[in-house]
Amino acid sequence: MDVTIKLALVDDHKLFRKGLVSLINKLNHDYSIMFEANNGVELQQKINNSCLPDIIIMDVNMPEMNGFESVSWLHQNFPEVKVLVVSMVGKEETILRMIKLGVKGYLSKDVEPKELGEALQSIFNKGSYYTDFVTGKVIHSIQNEVSKHESIIEFHELKEREQEFIRYACTEMTYNEIADKMCLSPKTVDGYRKKVFEKLNVKNRVGLVLYAIKAGWVKL
Repeated sequence: MDVTIKLALVDDHKLFRKGLVSLINKLNHDYSIMFEANNGVELQQKINNSCLPDIIIMDVNMPEMNGFESVSWLHQNFPEVKVLVVSMVGKEETILRMIKLGVKGYLSKDVEPKELGEALQSIFNKGSYYTDFVTGKVIHSIQNEVSKHESIIEFHELKEREQEFIRYACTEMTYNEIADKMCLSPKTVDGYRKKVFEKLNVKNRVGLVLYAIKAGWVKL
């Protein structure tokens, strides 16, 4: 028996939301629409620990509180909730920014119903869903991001503890959690962070992750 997947819809176009509800009800799995919201402000008003969806289907461009702000707020307050962006915005920088914020999938609003179902199932069961189109956009941005580097450092050139730090830094773990995992103090881990950033010529954790993906140290 299929597990019921709890969903919420955040989009300022009511007609689109209603069409999406109808489409979801026709999919070959058990879904429950917990609530709908016009934007991030309404989302904040409706979501709570007793009304917590597994996945939120969200647009990017919305009044009062857009998709970027909404995803960022969710990450801070309800990090366990996964977000699938469904939007007509297909700009490379928008997709990459959303992925950096932690969304688990990105689809166009003209997506086929079958693929929407596949995305929801993949996000629920595996944690993410990215189409070839989105992956291509991200890879292109990654290539542009690291093109300023004259060469990519080989992973084996780094010290063993630096390699370990990079592996953990490319996950969703906090620096304190990384310190616990490495059995080190937060101050020592901060030292590794500074050394790695300097060696790779990156300014922040996002830059480190992009560098690691480009170098083939981790996979998207």
